[in-house]
Amino acid sequence: MAEIVIDPTLGPVLARTGDERAVLESFLDFHRATVTRKLRGLSDADARRRLVPSLTTLAGLVKHLTLVERNWFPYLLAPEPGDVPPTTEEEAAASFTLDDADTVQSLLAGYERACARSRAVAAHFDVDYVVPHPQLGEVSLRWILTHMVEETARHAGHADILRELTDGATGAV
Repeated sequence: MAEIVIDPTLGPVLARTGDERAVLESFLDFHRATVTRKLRGLSDADARRRLVPSLTTLAGLVKHLTLVERNWFPYLLAPEPGDVPPTTEEEAAASFTLDDADTVQSLLAGYERACARSRAVAAHFDVDYVVPHPQLGEVSLRWILTHMVEETARHAGHADILRELTDGATGAV
């Protein structure tokens, strides 16, 4: 039998026989990395370009996902004084809005910090751990991880299309 060669950059493939948590976390990290790859190498102007009627831009997607990471991991699982997740549609829409200080570099750094914090917070809890949620009642870490895979993958798809429209670059890796 021929040896199977697996690309080590594809975490979900490496975790294909892992436990539930390893699979969920590897898919989430894969989609997080895809999002950052879509923004890397762009100028600030290209990252801010609106190519669709909504506020969705490559830079705005990363800013939004940074807030999403904070909302679902630290704010719910390890809140600090003053942590209040947004609960309105207006607050959610504002998470895509860029200000003058938002650069490709600052947005990527903020997103990577938020993802690292999310990983660190989640590591302290079993996937069955349940927390109160202001709109849903209760959610488990399993549900949070699954939701974050879906949310991040959906926006990675948006980023893929926006990057292709920006400079023709395609592919997840």
